[in-house]
Amino acid sequence: MDIQRFGTTSRYSDIVVHNRTAWIVEVPSSTDADIATQTREVLGSLERLLDQAGSGKDRILMATVYLTDLADYDGMNAVWDAWVPPGSAPSRACVQVLALAQPGWRVEIALVAATGD
Repeated sequence: MDIQRFGTTSRYSDIVVHNRTAWIVEVPSSTDADIATQTREVLGSLERLLDQAGSGKDRILMATVYLTDLADYDGMNAVWDAWVPPGSAPSRACVQVLALAQPGWRVEIALVAATGD
């Protein structure tokens, strides 16, 4: 099976699909918003990318959440818990990092999801 790349630039692809598995990473669109807003931005983008890859929220296998401040954990989880369909929570890691690539980003999420049938 070939590797498919979507939204490819010289540095990254929005989505990489291989062997009916999609890898997706997303960051917020704002740099000055609170954690709830930034998490909603990231999850909204991830949902669109999952759809583009032929997947969905209920097909996420693994998520890695990067936070710049663990004080944001509860705020991020409140948005995450409302977003994930009941009964389909993926394996998930949440880690604090010193910084993300853009000053002001508080959250970054990487997903691995099943695609197709």
